[in-house]
Amino acid sequence: MSNNTNENLFQGLVISLAAAAMQHMGKTLNPVTQKIEKNLQAAQGTIDMLDMLAAKTSGNLNEAEGKLLKNILAELKLNYVETLNEKPAEPPAEKPAEAAAEKPAEPPSA
Repeated sequence: MSNNTNENLFQGLVISLAAAAMQHMGKTLNPVTQKIEKNLQAAQGTIDMLDMLAAKTSGNLNEAEGKLLKNILAELKLNYVETLNEKPAEPPAEKPAEAAAEKPAEPPSA
């Protein structure tokens, strides 16, 4: 494989892992469910994987690859901390009609 092919594959891998981490943080839609879903444990695992990749490839990346990996890791870590500090969304207030529908019906009077 040529160096250019390897560089493209490396960039694709890093970008793919970054996209997965953003999805796990609830920053992008899950393409399968079309919903925003959060799984911070999976996000942290993906960020850890990219950190490991950076450590294992240290000294073996060209300038563009190293910069890409460093910048993506910084962006992911910032987003992860922001996501951790977000207040959980409060459930929507119950509407009176819904509350009445959920009450058990009273027995008819005779």
